[in-house]
Amino acid sequence: MSATTQHSGSCLCGAVTLTVEVKSDEVDACHCSLCRRWGGGPLLAIEGAGHLELQGEENVSVYASSEWAERGFCRHCGTHLFYRLKSGEHHAVPVGLVDQGHGWHFATQIFIDEKPGYYAFANETHDMTGDQVFAAFNAGDGS
Repeated sequence: MSATTQHSGSCLCGAVTLTVEVKSDEVDACHCSLCRRWGGGPLLAIEGAGHLELQGEENVSVYASSEWAERGFCRHCGTHLFYRLKSGEHHAVPVGLVDQGHGWHFATQIFIDEKPGYYAFANETHDMTGDQVFAAFNAGDGS
């Protein structure tokens, strides 16, 4: 995939719709304890390449889950809408919100060192520990 593509979706109740521009067909999994607590399992997300457009923004609640990141969800139905860095340079959207049969590719698993032993994905992926993720963000490459 060479150009960016736009994908749209909505929360369960339809109060919030979103459009996200992505620059790849890659889906990543985050196994950190916060993502697993937030959704009951790993976060399967696509990385936004541009501005995340939200309609019905008055129905979005934002929770500051750490010093550097926050998570958005629909205040009516609880659907998870995004994870973003407070600095505004990165956001991720749960792939299930916009998956309408697109040819996604499972590419990377992060915080693999926090993944519990009761599940495992069979896909061949690039795996990164929490320390490797923080090092990559601090190096400025954002992967």
